[in-house]
Amino acid sequence: MDAVKCEAILAAAETGSLTAAAERLGYTQSGITRMLGSLEDEVGFPLFIRNKKGVHLTENGKTMLPLFREIVRAQQNAQQFSAEICGIMKGSLTIGCYYSISAMWMPEILKEFRSRFPGVSVRMQEGGNLEMSKWLHENSVDCCFCAKPNSGEYDWLPVYRDELVVWVPQNHPLASAASFPIENLEKEPFIHTSPDHDTDQDRLLAALQLHPQTCFTTRDGFTTYNMVSAGLGISFNQRLIAQQWNHDAVAQIPFSPPQFVELGIAVSSMKDASPAAKKLIECSVQCIKNMTDDKTDLPAKFLYI
Repeated sequence: MDAVKCEAILAAAETGSLTAAAERLGYTQSGITRMLGSLEDEVGFPLFIRNKKGVHLTENGKTMLPLFREIVRAQQNAQQFSAEICGIMKGSLTIGCYYSISAMWMPEILKEFRSRFPGVSVRMQEGGNLEMSKWLHENSVDCCFCAKPNSGEYDWLPVYRDELVVWVPQNHPLASAASFPIENLEKEPFIHTSPDHDTDQDRLLAALQLHPQTCFTTRDGFTTYNMVSAGLGISFNQRLIAQQWNHDAVAQIPFSPPQFVELGIAVSSMKDASPAAKKLIECSVQCIKNMTDDKTDLPAKFLYI
């Protein structure tokens, strides 16, 4: 079974569009259509349902998808190992990334990685804890930069322990306080970011059995931050996520007792990871150490590999 055709199947399944799949892989739409048709002839049944809105997998196609991923991964690993033997590094990687990490760390990491290994391309998918667990489970990413997943089989490399801090408007009575009593989360209007999505907020509230007075919900931390700035309520998140945001209208206060979230790199199997993935992980750990060492004003604790 041709790995190139399998890669076309994966691209079409992920994008839901033959045009988008063609653009991603550098083919014409007709070329992608021919490859998909050829693979469907080979397996003996339709893999996609096609309509005006795009394409989506048939039930048989969904069943075959993990096998197509393994074929593509095997080919990529073979190419990367052979390139490594020849003294060069080539290949492609797909990584999952927490929103805060993608904004604060990945630009520097990818800049450094590209300077070391210009022949390796990296595609980044942003998401939260639910997406990371899903991508790791289905082996659709080489690794994830995230908080430690709650379930699944994977290897975990902790690299950073970030503090959770409360966001309050600057005119809040506790804006200048040294700490914020964690039980006070239940006493004020609360802005919840992506509730019921296994977020850091969800995990802490569930662990401590806290039930805040949710007045608004949002889809992302930046929206929540701006709503706090407008005086619509309080919230909390990682200190890292708002590191470069305007703090004139929002105060960030540590919890009492202090609360932390462990950030790191999750990979299905470090032993079976491709050479390029291992190089990216090594480069990332070094970059994170350098970046955090340069920011001595951050109160977070670090766990280096």
